[in-house]
Amino acid sequence: MKKIILTSLFALGLSTAAMAQAATDFTSVDTDASGSISYAEAVVAWPDLTEEAFAAADTDGNGELSAEEYDALVAAAASAAPAS
Repeated sequence: MKKIILTSLFALGLSTAAMAQAATDFTSVDTDASGSISYAEAVVAWPDLTEEAFAAADTDGNGELSAEEYDALVAAAASAAPAS
């Protein structure tokens, strides 16, 4: 699943550089403490995030990222980021 999400994000224009610069802590991105991350919250952390890329990461299609979906997104981006 991580490869599918990552491939979708690249195809939709979200670079690993943008993800690398993003906040990586679920709690810090979930600013309303709802237990999920909305597109509005995500775009604050990742200004280059498109709605299409967000939807690709939202594997259950409920319009928000769960902690599991968020962790998969961050892990996929981190594994694809070039080594420093």
